[in-house]
Amino acid sequence: MINIPNILTIFRFFLVPTYLFIYFSDIPSKLFWSVAIILLAGITDVVDGYIARRYNLVTEIGSLLDPLADKLMIIAVFLSLLITHKITLWAAFAVFLRDISMIIYSTLFHLKGKKTIPANIMGKLTTVLFYIALFTLLFSINGAQTFLWFVIGLSYLTSLIYFVLIRSANKE
Repeated sequence: MINIPNILTIFRFFLVPTYLFIYFSDIPSKLFWSVAIILLAGITDVVDGYIARRYNLVTEIGSLLDPLADKLMIIAVFLSLLITHKITLWAAFAVFLRDISMIIYSTLFHLKGKKTIPANIMGKLTTVLFYIALFTLLFSINGAQTFLWFVIGLSYLTSLIYFVLIRSANKE
């Protein structure tokens, strides 16, 4: 179903290659523009979720695409940080493993006709903390690596909770 929240979600998919193009370009102020794109992705995520819930426009496809758009942006930013040596291979691997596993798991459940569940408060908090970690890493703030590992640990705990909830929703 095409509605404003789903259009905003689709827009976020286009922000992923835009971010990568800007981040790896030679344009002046590329860090500023890269951060602006990440912020725009975060703002549109909040706005589309608010509109969907406020006006009862939550759709199954939106529940599937919304977290996918978030994860692809996070993967793209982490990939850029890995390539520019702002994070370690281990940190990137931990993030990629978790996010790719979540994408595959949710897609398989959806394709099998099983119930998927929207992100819960822990998932939303983890996403916000990932964005904060990304900003601290982009700006090379002291303690950014430690904070990143804290968020990675929390993301694995959140994923475990999600897996338990989605399995429980499908035991009926």
